[in-house]
Amino acid sequence: MVEDEDLLLALLNSTPVVAGRPTDGLAGASCVEFVARYGGTGSQAELAHLRRMRECLQDAVRGSGDALSRLSTALGDGVLIPRVTPQGLHWEVRAPEDERIAFRAALAWSRVVRELPGRLRPCANNECNLFLIDRSRPGTAKWCSMAVCGNRMKARSHAGRQRAAADRP
Repeated sequence: MVEDEDLLLALLNSTPVVAGRPTDGLAGASCVEFVARYGGTGSQAELAHLRRMRECLQDAVRGSGDALSRLSTALGDGVLIPRVTPQGLHWEVRAPEDERIAFRAALAWSRVVRELPGRLRPCANNECNLFLIDRSRPGTAKWCSMAVCGNRMKARSHAGRQRAAADRP
């Protein structure tokens, strides 16, 4: 589901660096908008599950430590129940209400990792905390945004080459 890929990226990218400082998109007024967009309750328990899932998924995408075992634990008691429709099987999420959005994000992560191996990655800008799903044909996208991080990194690279050329005798 594309909607759940949007959920996955929104959750992964809910800790952007703003003015050099990491922020939390699951805090304050922005969390209300976030959970409303994805059909959540906005309860403190739901936000706690989302934060925990976000941390697990970010670590899994980065290949950090024991992310997969922590992710397994974070999934809790959720299950998928098949429902037969004229269009085929539809998998319905059954999880405690406060865990549903986090569970859906984990399912989206699994689907992206399976269907687009190596295409879900962190931005190549070390000062950025965002992620991307690379849908380019060659699979070489590096930055969360060409307009922001891509431009910034290319400008730095160009300036470095210019300095190196100016330092040569």
